[in-house]
Amino acid sequence: MSIIKDFIKKQFIDIIHWTESGDEVLAWRFPTADLEIQYGASLTVRETQAAVFVNEGKVADVFAPGLYKLTTQTLPVLTYLKNWDKLFESPFKSEVYFFSQRSRIGRRWGTPQAITIRDKDFGAVQVRAFGQVTWRLVDPAKFFSSVSGTLETYTVERLEEQLRGVIVSALATAIGASNVAFLDLAANQALLGTKVKEAALESFTRMGLELESLEVVSLSLPDALQTALDTRIRMGMLGDMSQYTKMQAADAMVIAAGNDGGGGVAGLGAQMAVGVGVGQAMQQALTQPAAGAAAPAAVPAGQDPVERLSQLKALLDKGLISQADYDQSKQAILAKLSS
Repeated sequence: MSIIKDFIKKQFIDIIHWTESGDEVLAWRFPTADLEIQYGASLTVRETQAAVFVNEGKVADVFAPGLYKLTTQTLPVLTYLKNWDKLFESPFKSEVYFFSQRSRIGRRWGTPQAITIRDKDFGAVQVRAFGQVTWRLVDPAKFFSSVSGTLETYTVERLEEQLRGVIVSALATAIGASNVAFLDLAANQALLGTKVKEAALESFTRMGLELESLEVVSLSLPDALQTALDTRIRMGMLGDMSQYTKMQAADAMVIAAGNDGGGGVAGLGAQMAVGVGVGQAMQQALTQPAAGAAAPAAVPAGQDPVERLSQLKALLDKGLISQADYDQSKQAILAKLSS
């Protein structure tokens, strides 16, 4: 009796379709009894979908949106594989896979860790990048064969683990091939995004995907390198002593504003005085004549020689003046004291 029931059950015409639920499923296998598709089954493929008919592990046909009856007329490739005209059995261990072909818009990507690149200004630097990418599945057969395979469900999240690796690799390739300094890249992120897209295009196509757009939203250095870059920029301002003095005063204001209690205002005045004093000392020290030139100018009247020597020593320790400049100025101060 059970054999007869199974026979009758297997003669019912299957209705095969997929109603997508959510945005995260990219490929889905239609559940069939014993993995068998009945002769004359009805297949419905909706807009933004595609269906792949797989017979005994091989792609037999790909169906675009529409309504189909699965017969030897709609699947002529199956006519000579086995006899589908025997009504007493289902001869094919077949499967139908549905694929979502909607555009995945504004998907985020980023470098999980900083990547090391060669920079013509700073040498080897580590860079972090983040952005958005839009892509869609356009070749279901290629995607099935190279990516999703026979998995019952394949999600967007699982695919994007691979896509992030592709994009990061393309980013390193694009930056390395551009020979453009990091500071210039950061100022031209739209152009960099175009170059990264070009470098990643082949890998997306190989998976059956279309890379519609790719943008670099932010480009940055790790904190330690960013601090070093900021210091270098600030040191570049030392060529103008007035700018250096202003920078010292601004730093003192920020520090004083963050102090608790009543010491903030007093501390602000002291630090601003130090900033102005160091700026003046640097300007005087750096304008001393070189060795073999005329004797250095005398110490200004009323200035404490010990204070003057302390200022010069501080500048020497910070690398802001050379040892020769320090020795020459020191000799001038000591000579003034002994005269």
